[in-house]
Amino acid sequence: MKTILSQAFVALFILVAAACATVPTSDIKVETETAPGVDLAAYKTYAWLAAAKILNDPAGHWEPPQFDADAEIKWLIDRELRARGINEFASYPDMFVAFVAGVDMTQLELKEDPKTRFEVLKSAPKGALAVIFIDGATGDPVWAGSAVGDIKSDRPAEQSKARLDYAVTQMFRKLPNRTSNKGSSE
Repeated sequence: MKTILSQAFVALFILVAAACATVPTSDIKVETETAPGVDLAAYKTYAWLAAAKILNDPAGHWEPPQFDADAEIKWLIDRELRARGINEFASYPDMFVAFVAGVDMTQLELKEDPKTRFEVLKSAPKGALAVIFIDGATGDPVWAGSAVGDIKSDRPAEQSKARLDYAVTQMFRKLPNRTSNKGSSE
């Protein structure tokens, strides 16, 4: 009986830990687009062109002190490109990669007040990430991805990292491996 109780306790602990580890992502909307006639599987190398942040957070609530969103986004994009056999190469790369992250902590939207059933203006901070690939030879954009989601100022750094990971992973999920011509845009 003691063994069964111990096993039940361990199972319950695992379920509770898994439930706590789940990061909400249902608000994150991801879209990608590939330029007509472009074979993304042909790209073997890349170099970083630019990274930018557009931030409207006058009170400084979005980015916790122990969280560098720019470095995290760059690391995630590097990871996704390496996983597809596309390597960073400084001299004459096949493509350039750029991203921009935008946060507006002061955005408002109409939401229904449950008590009065009237629509009222409420705070609705939003964040967006856009990634673009530019052909190294022509300078033309060949692929773009975007993710938009809700922002909460009290979200722990680890949860913010997990949400960024989700957004970048979803954005790159249809990008083909170099060894495969499969993949499409949404």
